[in-house]
Amino acid sequence: MINQIRVGRQSAIRIFAQEYSDSNLPLEGVGEYAPSFIITKLGAKVNRALFGGVIDRFERRDGDNGPSYSGQLRDATGGVHRFQIAPFQPELHADAEELLARFESGDRFLMMMVGRARWFESDDGGIFTSFRAEEFCIVEREVYVNWLVETSEATLRRLSAYSASLGSDNNSEALEASGVPSDLIEGMILAKDHYGAFDPESYRVGVLQGLSMALNSNGEIETMMASSESTRSDSDLDNPASSVSVAEKPKLEPQGDVEDLILNVVRNSSDVNGIPYDSIVLACTEAGFSRESSEDAIEDLRDIKCQIIEPRFGFFQILD
Repeated sequence: MINQIRVGRQSAIRIFAQEYSDSNLPLEGVGEYAPSFIITKLGAKVNRALFGGVIDRFERRDGDNGPSYSGQLRDATGGVHRFQIAPFQPELHADAEELLARFESGDRFLMMMVGRARWFESDDGGIFTSFRAEEFCIVEREVYVNWLVETSEATLRRLSAYSASLGSDNNSEALEASGVPSDLIEGMILAKDHYGAFDPESYRVGVLQGLSMALNSNGEIETMMASSESTRSDSDLDNPASSVSVAEKPKLEPQGDVEDLILNVVRNSSDVNGIPYDSIVLACTEAGFSRESSEDAIEDLRDIKCQIIEPRFGFFQILD
């Protein structure tokens, strides 16, 4: 039986994939139990989020510490929420296996998930975001429609706050006087300091897409699910935080195993200080593997299988 999301967890922010994936500002908590956040351009402080969409990718990897799972949900904006289930989350593994069996059989379904914000920073400062799954369930169309409406409302509230902030100084008193809600002020200050001014039109378009899908849920959700059966997202190739670009290169069919390729690339590097993260990803994408699967494999080899190490941030070596 797929886990049921606990009711009343108000700390889980409703957010569309585009707003979260555009974010590259982590806020580390101070103290052992202090929460950490990803700050979005609209000032949302994301520690946990409730998000949903059509299952678009799901796979298992087996390591020395047990299996891990990674996947992505595509939402109404066309963006994807990437998520992982770690070996140290055995309470989720049985449900993950059920999902995997359905996905590998060709089934595509709507899911809702509560996840904790995660990120990885490359040597050039690029931030790559995802979620660590905490609980999830397969849902009916009506539940997803409710989430679309709630998430559209939450995004519109942040858009309104951002518009209100444009004519004020970037401090608590000025933002409060301009009409920014008190719960958004801290995130807004951090976001404006980091991102500066930007055009939020794409987020307004995302809200329109979400509401359109909610109003015409039968046809548009069916179309999204059908699309997920035949395509995979390459939106991560357009990530502005990345210096690796493969968008103009011909698509290759990957040969062999991405982890074997990574190990060979790291092992054959002549740099005594280690090979840069972006060089590993570039080698993988040039061999036909997606950037997402390459990033997941690097994390697994470092954190789970312990076959590579990161002696200097963003540089990797084989663990002897």
